[in-house]
Amino acid sequence: MPSPTEFTVTQLRRPIRTRDCPLIVDISIDHDPHLIPGAFRHPHTDVDGLKALINGGDRIITCQQAIKLCQRLVAWVRGDGSVAPYLQGGNYAWRDAIDTIRIPASAIPAFVDKATLWLTRHRPKIDRIACPWLIRRFVDRKTQFLFVSAVEVMGGAERYGPTPFDIEGVAFSHHGQGSTFDAMLDRFHLHLSALDRLARIVRATDTNRHNDAPEAAGLLALSAGLSRQYKDDQQQKEAGMAIYDALCRWARDGQNEGHAWPQERR
Repeated sequence: MPSPTEFTVTQLRRPIRTRDCPLIVDISIDHDPHLIPGAFRHPHTDVDGLKALINGGDRIITCQQAIKLCQRLVAWVRGDGSVAPYLQGGNYAWRDAIDTIRIPASAIPAFVDKATLWLTRHRPKIDRIACPWLIRRFVDRKTQFLFVSAVEVMGGAERYGPTPFDIEGVAFSHHGQGSTFDAMLDRFHLHLSALDRLARIVRATDTNRHNDAPEAAGLLALSAGLSRQYKDDQQQKEAGMAIYDALCRWARDGQNEGHAWPQERR
């Protein structure tokens, strides 16, 4: 049974992929080339900064094995009233567990003011809502997104440093028959079965190949409806997050469920 200051891999596996996942703070001294989805690195020497992070909400502290560094630091900040558990077994336990994924740290764009910053075309529909959902749920929970007219995307990226996406000629975009969502799954090594199912729907919807996924027509209807409900792109993005949360959960364990009328009486 884990202690009150421990959080197990099994416990962490459940909320990952959801909006309820805690922020994962990696204080490793020797950096692993991979990160737990949603984790970000913080120097173990910056205790005051760590306390400020912990007091900002749900947090989990991790390092390579969570034997010395994590346990000592968690005990230290706990003594001052800051509470955060450490991940039992650390990054190695996550790496060695079944059905876990890790993101190459080198694939994550450089931070702009302590978080990733992304830039794309305004009036988002499919990819430009699905990709922010993917990034926020799996890559960087503190990320920010900017929407501008198509002609301003590349100029804005060059001037202010955000990473452009879903526009021609950049890494995070359509390649061949794939969508921008596909490109992000490849780049971040996020090929879970649920995300691959979701990618098939996003691809079919965004490229108007509805025969490839029967769910595409429904996603298009919802996306077009959202775009008519909201004039503000940021508000539309936030509203769209719930759609992809639901689709991901359906893709994980709900795709065999049906519904009929009249209902069976028992």
